Amino acid sequence: MRPETLAIHAGYEIDPTTGALTPPIHLSTTFERDMDGEFSRGYLYTRHSNPNRTELETRLAALEGGTKALAFASGSVTFMCILQALKTGDHVIAPNDMYYGILVILREIFADWGLQVSFVATTNLDAVKNAIRPNTRMILIETPSNPQMTVTDIRAVADIAHEAGAILVCDSTIASPIFQRPFELGADVVVHATTKYLGGHSDVLSGVAIINTMTPYAERLERIQKMGGAVPSPFDCWLLLRGMFTLPIRMKAMNDTALAVAHFLDSHPKIERVLHIGLESHPQYALGLRQMTGYGGLFSFLIKGDAQNALAMTTRLRLIKRATSFGGAHTTIEHRASVEVGTTTPQNLIRLSIGLEHPDDLIEDLAQALG
Repeated sequence: MRPETLAIHAGYEIDPTTGALTPPIHLSTTFERDMDGEFSRGYLYTRHSNPNRTELETRLAALEGGTKALAFASGSVTFMCILQALKTGDHVIAPNDMYYGILVILREIFADWGLQVSFVATTNLDAVKNAIRPNTRMILIETPSNPQMTVTDIRAVADIAHEAGAILVCDSTIASPIFQRPFELGADVVVHATTKYLGGHSDVLSGVAIINTMTPYAERLERIQKMGGAVPSPFDCWLLLRGMFTLPIRMKAMNDTALAVAHFLDSHPKIERVLHIGLESHPQYALGLRQMTGYGGLFSFLIKGDAQNALAMTTRLRLIKRATSFGGAHTTIEHRASVEVGTTTPQNLIRLSIGLEHPDDLIEDLAQALG
């Protein structure tokens, strides 16, 4: 089935009791044992599994083309469990341009736990190769990256990882399963902050790790999920399932609008540079064409001037909202350097998350804010 069909039908069953087309929310935390003490209906305790989470994980795995999906309570805790499945003293290579929250987790939490981490530009294959150590067990990449929109060659880094006996974990949140297929390029684990495009309505916090092949590492990760219980609630799963119905349509609309807005900004005299992979001026435009079929609704741009110029522009917007996160129906904007500490994000960078408004209305709002 194509993505548009999978987003609706994968893991879906009509409710056997009522015939309802919309799945009920199963709020129960515990489930009845059989007379012999077994659980023939498949459910023991909602930390282990739940009908809503089963449907969600089945659909996510099918949409990404993986073997198994493990849903978590947030994108950040997804990464925490991915790292916890390693051992103290293991070495991880991570991008120096990545989502700030994961950077903090690596620096401030797992460094004290004894994980060794090297931050490199994963767009530079020589830098990745040179960072390999005998105890390297994992390479993390985020492509496209947040917020500087760099593109990492998934196939090339996967080859480097596998040659070193490591696994490749790819954060594909910005591309979503609609525009990028990391498993086809060699990734072992694909991560999405499902809070963003998969949920799509800015009303649910969650994440997922999708496994390509079940290995001892993957089995350990699944064990951590079930025993730790950092999982989305049944209602969160239900909200995600509802959001996924429209994922392919939303992504295509946001993609088209974002490209139109990027072209407008690219020609504006007060803009220094637009970081959109679909513009030929992007340094990795050709790589983007090779490994992506679209770009989504997130991109950044640099205003001429300093942080004050960038922040001042956002205060003059009338339609676009100043807010963090991305992937929802509302277009939002954020000065990322003001919420990041010790990153390479330029002070004049603004991140723009395109929603579902008409592109002309967004362009008009940006035009009047820029002056």
